[in-house]
Amino acid sequence: QVQLVESGGGLVQAGGSLRLSCAASGRTFSSYVMGWFRQAPGREREFVAAISWSGGRTDYADSVKGRFTISRDNAKNTVYLQMNSLKPEDTAVYYCAANSGSYSRNAKWYDYWGQGTQVTVSS
Repeated sequence: QVQLVESGGGLVQAGGSLRLSCAASGRTFSSYVMGWFRQAPGREREFVAAISWSGGRTDYADSVKGRFTISRDNAKNTVYLQMNSLKPEDTAVYYCAANSGSYSRNAKWYDYWGQGTQVTVSS
């Protein structure tokens, strides 16, 4: 069982930056692929970024590539999402998720989810 708690969301102007954190419980954090997803009002949840167990592999949605960076610190059981050059269309609830299986961008393969943190980007 893994419990995930996101933090770092808030209100920011377009062009600004935020850093999201996701703290995980449990001693097996390093065995999980970690991902960030987001859901805007009236839209389906979508993939944002993923990172492998060691951090050696990362993937990004085309919409955030070059602006967002996912990273992890296995010693601190924490995964991060650095978001730069934010746009109003990045406004959403951002979720951290843990995947005990194979590396994937598909939400259905993620076993554990946080409660989400709101990111609002004003124009």
